[in-house]
Amino acid sequence: MKNIFCRGLLSLTFTLVATTTSLAQTRSLKIGDSLPESFWSTPLKTVNHPQKTINLSDDKNKLILIDFWSTWCSACLMSLPKIEALQRKFGNKVKILPVSSQDKAALEKFFTSSNGKKYKSMMSTYEDKKFHDLFPHAGVPFIIWIKDGKLLNSTDAGQLTEQTINEILSGDKSSLQTIIQMNRERPLMLSEDYERQRNVQLLNYSFFAKGQIPDIGAGGTYRKTTSGKIHGRQFTNLPLWDMYYAIGFELFRQQDKTSFTEKRMIIEVNQPEQLMPVEKNDGSNDGANLYNYEFIIPEQKSDSLYNYMLEDLNRYSGYTVTLEKRPVKCLVLIRTTMKDKLATKGGEKRSTFPRTPSILRNVPLKNMVNMLNGEINIKELFIDETRYTGNVDLEVSGVTDIATLKEDLQKYDLDLIPEERQVLMMVIKDQRN
Repeated sequence: MKNIFCRGLLSLTFTLVATTTSLAQTRSLKIGDSLPESFWSTPLKTVNHPQKTINLSDDKNKLILIDFWSTWCSACLMSLPKIEALQRKFGNKVKILPVSSQDKAALEKFFTSSNGKKYKSMMSTYEDKKFHDLFPHAGVPFIIWIKDGKLLNSTDAGQLTEQTINEILSGDKSSLQTIIQMNRERPLMLSEDYERQRNVQLLNYSFFAKGQIPDIGAGGTYRKTTSGKIHGRQFTNLPLWDMYYAIGFELFRQQDKTSFTEKRMIIEVNQPEQLMPVEKNDGSNDGANLYNYEFIIPEQKSDSLYNYMLEDLNRYSGYTVTLEKRPVKCLVLIRTTMKDKLATKGGEKRSTFPRTPSILRNVPLKNMVNMLNGEINIKELFIDETRYTGNVDLEVSGVTDIATLKEDLQKYDLDLIPEERQVLMMVIKDQRN
């Protein structure tokens, strides 16, 4: 999914940029506010530019677009070609300024990398604090629109297009949708009025909505009590598939003591594509199959959180999801002799499945089975029936096909046997009326 705010290295928890409100420091701006003189005169440190610093004093009559970005943000990097093309298209009518809070070394490292060399003609500021204070935001990419010396709008990168720029330049009615990035520290859509109430404790909260919320990125977070117990989860701008997967992961760990992968999911619905986002030709999505969900329960019921979440979604999602044992064709891992050719010689623990070569060092055999079940190129479900409890040392040439894997495992008196087993599965069905 593209055109979402990057929040960190694939993390499901998010850190918010602090907003400065003290009058003694830079004041954050609201839409319609005039830009302070310092906005135009402040020297901005740059990379990929003949001057070490620039300012915007000569750009007051242009449409100015501040593009907050970071080198670690995949959505930001995917926007760079578009930004370069738009700058060439509109020339002196528009000033698109990439702004980063990262240091010079980080940006220079990126622009000299094989990927970054494609954008070596793109100038960017670095170590920015001034603009981050004026336009606080929780994630990147984030676009600030400035026209006639005033803050016109704030949007995501997906709205930065030739059409929207032409609308602003021509004075036509703008189709821009304002993005004011939401805070994950509070429950989704819970009114700020709640915060003003005294002697009120939130015991249960549920919010479930279909459709993309542009003000917040795709991902989620946990709700934890002061003692560290997880008593709530939040998911935003995700397909139901992702939510079911997260719930299944926790329930299988609790109930079956096994790892959960897509191989443990059975889809019995008429339109399975509706469980996933609708991709457009440019790689973005239209939000049609995205959902937002938050569920919170009291601390004393935290052990039942994921069961309650599944029951809650079953009421309103249009699907019924159950955990049930089903007959499944599996590849069963067995020992062919009682000779112990697996016992570890000790040393540092290591697991590299399913890379080539694939190695286990001083770790349980179940690590291999778990990794094989996460390998999407092999559709069969692997079951461990070796009853081997100690740590192992094992190496195979690679996990490319079953025949080669079986041949490698024979060195350790192991084999993979196709069998049918009753296995706990997550089953997704259309909800009956």
